[in-house]
Amino acid sequence: MSVAVVKLGVGNTASVMFALERLGANAVLTDEPVRVAEAERVILPGVGAAAHAMTLLRAKGLSEVLRNFARPLLGICLGQQLLFETSDEGDAEGLGRIAGRVTRFPISARAPTPHMGWSKLETTRENALLEDVGDAAYAYFVHSFVCPDTEATIATARYGERFPAMVASGSVFGCQFHPERSGAPGARILQNFLSLPC
Repeated sequence: MSVAVVKLGVGNTASVMFALERLGANAVLTDEPVRVAEAERVILPGVGAAAHAMTLLRAKGLSEVLRNFARPLLGICLGQQLLFETSDEGDAEGLGRIAGRVTRFPISARAPTPHMGWSKLETTRENALLEDVGDAAYAYFVHSFVCPDTEATIATARYGERFPAMVASGSVFGCQFHPERSGAPGARILQNFLSLPC
């Protein structure tokens, strides 16, 4: 099994690669379109601004590869947000793999942004990515923008208000949190992704 982790320079790629190594995955960090296109599955990590990340993806010739990738694709943090059509962050155009617009997290005295820390995951729809994760799982988040709550939502979390924590649409999946930093539940989610049929 080959896993391509997209190299953008705006993601927590070292931790992702270490997590995959612990799981025994044959993972390569790459920004080469051909290697990404030929991989059995792809992980798109990201930290930073949506508009800048999309500019990098286009410049590297990766945006069209990711738009057309038919095997399992997992977006992490900003990577999940880039799976959607558009984002308020820099008025960015996303990859369009999931319908909807990413918006800024509502600011409040009780829940200042960015949301940084541990929040409980609550399953809203059964999905192979959540198999054996458990009802008491917590995940580690760092974000200021949130994805829309649509039929793609498979798990939510709460920070001031409830928001989509995980999404799935066909072979496309996303985690708003960092599974590579989320202990045993995060490792289980990554293992589930690695176990998905291609």
